[in-house]
Amino acid sequence: MTNGFTKMNTTYLLLGSNMGNPQQQLLQAISSIEHLIGKLIRQSNLYQTAAWGKTDQPDFLNQVIIVETNLTASETMQTILGIEEKLGRVRTVKNASRTIDIDILFFNTDIIHQKDLLVPHPEIANRRFVLVPLNELSPHMKHPVLHKTIHELLEICPDKLDVKKF
Repeated sequence: MTNGFTKMNTTYLLLGSNMGNPQQQLLQAISSIEHLIGKLIRQSNLYQTAAWGKTDQPDFLNQVIIVETNLTASETMQTILGIEEKLGRVRTVKNASRTIDIDILFFNTDIIHQKDLLVPHPEIANRRFVLVPLNELSPHMKHPVLHKTIHELLEICPDKLDVKKF
């Protein structure tokens, strides 16, 4: 901290839920994020998508939000894990149903490779349910690793699951 100013970081978060009342879960997650992580700058529409990976479960509601925070990426991740736990997330098998899932998609333009934190999220380019709301918010933003815009990634995304506005 120099001159009394804290560096503000911009993070893109993906929210998802398919248990209980998904719409309510997303609202509760956003409220907790605003209280514990930082200021909500923008949010996409809600999108309904068939489950990805493990398909024998209810559709998901997904949303991308942009948050300004003075937390580091690691602090943001730790806070997210606490929010998920508070909102009833129980980790069972990969891609299982969940009350809430919060992923860090981007943190500034940082490239982070830590044991429990990979940023940008490694699956962005392969998941239509991530790219559609991201494209709504920031179609011209360049992926810092793939060097393509979000819109370009959406155009070539191999995932063909239907993603529709809720």
